Amino acid sequence: MTPSWRKPAGMLAILLLILIWCVGVASLSGFVGRWHALIQLGFYLLTGIIWIAPLKPLLRWMETGRWR
Repeated sequence: MTPSWRKPAGMLAILLLILIWCVGVASLSGFVGRWHALIQLGFYLLTGIIWIAPLKPLLRWMETGRWR
């Protein structure tokens, strides 16, 4: 069985997704830093979980070649 090109491409896509997400959230830190501490906590918890949502279809594509 020959290795698929989808796995390295998918790993690079995951790393790129994480990088873009981190830069996006970090760029909001000046704005979010003025909020109350509990609201900041909620924001960072929410943004820390949301980035996982696109991973399921991406991982499925890496394994099967299909998005759905």
